[in-house]
Amino acid sequence: MKHRIVVLGAGYAGAYVAGNLARRLAPADTEITVVNAAPDFVQRLQLHRLAAGQEIEAPKLAEVFAGTGVRLRLARVTTVDPERQVVAVADADGGGELRYDTLVYALGSHVADHGVPGVAEHAFDVAGRPSALRLRECLDGLGRRGGGGRVVVVGDGLTGIETATEIAESRPGLSVTLVARGELGARLSVGARSHLRRTCDRLGITVLEHTSVEAVEATRVLCADGTALASDATVWTAGFAVSSIAAAGGLETTEKGQIVVDRTMRSVSHPNVYAVGDSVHAIGDNGRPLPMSCGSAGYTGRQAVDAVVGRLTGRKIANIKLAYLGNHISLGRRDGILQMVDDEAQAKPKYVGGRKAARVKAGILKVSLWAILHPTFGMPKVRRRLSAAPDASAENRVAA
Repeated sequence: MKHRIVVLGAGYAGAYVAGNLARRLAPADTEITVVNAAPDFVQRLQLHRLAAGQEIEAPKLAEVFAGTGVRLRLARVTTVDPERQVVAVADADGGGELRYDTLVYALGSHVADHGVPGVAEHAFDVAGRPSALRLRECLDGLGRRGGGGRVVVVGDGLTGIETATEIAESRPGLSVTLVARGELGARLSVGARSHLRRTCDRLGITVLEHTSVEAVEATRVLCADGTALASDATVWTAGFAVSSIAAAGGLETTEKGQIVVDRTMRSVSHPNVYAVGDSVHAIGDNGRPLPMSCGSAGYTGRQAVDAVVGRLTGRKIANIKLAYLGNHISLGRRDGILQMVDDEAQAKPKYVGGRKAARVKAGILKVSLWAILHPTFGMPKVRRRLSAAPDASAENRVAA
C-alpha cells in the first residue's frame, strides 16, 4: 500500500511542499493529495495590486500540478482528526473524509477583525482573491461617479502600507487615508521611515498616527478619540489570524492557533503531522518566532520537505536556514523599501529605497511564482524510494 501524504492548502507554502515532495519521492511508494478550496493559485502578495485595478495572474492548480502525480481535491477542510489520521472536507458533492499517513498543514491565515464591530459587515480586505475583487469593484464604482471617493485603510503593517500606496497611485482621483495605531513605519529605520512619509506625501495619502478604531460603519470609521472618518470604502488590514481547525482537532497550538513544531516543522504532539507557512509556530535561528511572511513560508516549506523525505527514506535531515532577514515593501509600482534587520529583529540603520527597491521586490515576486509554477524543474531521473519501515522519530539523523 502506498504511503498517503495529504497537504492541506495550496498557497505559497502548501503548493511548494506538494510539488517538491512529488519531485523527490518515488510515485511507486507515495500518493500525494493536495486539498484546496479554490481552483486557482492565489498570489496573495499581490492582492493589493489586484484590488487597485491591475491584472494579476491566477494559474489553475490543475495546470500547476499537471505531470507531477499530485492529486488535487477541490474542497474546504472542515476538521482534522490526528488520532484517527483523517481529514474531513466539504465540497459541492457533500465532501467526505481523507485518510493520511503523513499530513502537511498549510491552511495559512485570514484577516483578523480583533472583535471590532462592523468589520465583517462593512470592511473590505485583501487577504483573499474574492475579497480583493470585491474591493476592486467598489473602487471602480467610486471612479465612475466622477466625484472621487474616500478610502480609509485601517492598519499600518506591511499590508496596510502597500494597499494604501497602491490605491493612491493607481487611482489618483480617490482620497486615501491610512490609519496607524502607532507611529507610521515604527519598525523601520529612521531613514526608511522618512522615505515612507515622503512617499505618502507625494501620493497625497493622509496619515493618522496613534489612532485606534472602535467600529466600522457603512459610511464611516469611528475612532477611539471620538473622530468619525467619512469613508466610501474601508479596507481592514489590521492583522491576520489562523484557523481554529488545528486546535479543535487536538494538535498542540499556541494561543493564536498556530501549530507548535520542532526544528523540522513536525508537530510536537503528533509526529506524523507537519506545519508550514502562516499556520506554524516555528522558532527561527535568532531564537524568535518566524513572522507570517512569504519568506517564512519558503523556509518552513523547505525544512518540512527535507524532514518528510528524510524520515520516509531513512536519510539524514538537514537543518534548513530559518531566518528573518528583513522586509520588502512595495510603495506603488515605482517605489519601495528594502529594510534588513539584525539578529534581534531590529531594523538596521541602512535601507534601500526608490526604484531599485521596487525592482528587487518585483524580482522576488516573479521568482516566487516561477518556483510554484515549475515544481518538477530539475526532477531527478530516479526519485527516492521509501525505506522498508519509515522512521517516525529519526532524531539521531537530524543534522546539528
